[in-house]
Amino acid sequence: MRGEILKGHLELLVLTALRNEPGHGYWIIGEIRARSDGEFELNEGAIYPALHRLEKSGYVSSSWAEVGGRKRHIYRLSRKGRAALAEQAHDWRRFEKAMNMVLAS
Repeated sequence: MRGEILKGHLELLVLTALRNEPGHGYWIIGEIRARSDGEFELNEGAIYPALHRLEKSGYVSSSWAEVGGRKRHIYRLSRKGRAALAEQAHDWRRFEKAMNMVLAS
C-alpha cells in the first residue's frame, strides 16, 4: 500500500499495536504488518520518529530491556496514550463511515 495513505494514521497504528502489550520498534513493525495481513510494510525510518513523537507527547514511555540478547527500547502505552488511542480510533471510525457513505453514492 502506498505510504502516502498512511500519513496521519501512523501514530494510531503504533498506539494500537501497543494496546495489549509493550514492544520494541521491530516488534511494532511486525505487529502492524501481521495485523494488516501484510498490507502495511513500515520501516524503521517511519516507526522510530513516530515513537519519539508519541513519547514526547506522553502517550508512550520507554525503558531499556534485553530482548534476544540485545538491548532494546521497550515502549509502553501510557494512560494518556490509552485515552488518545480511544479518541483517535473513534475519529477514524467516523471518518471510515463517512467515506463509505460517499463511496457508495
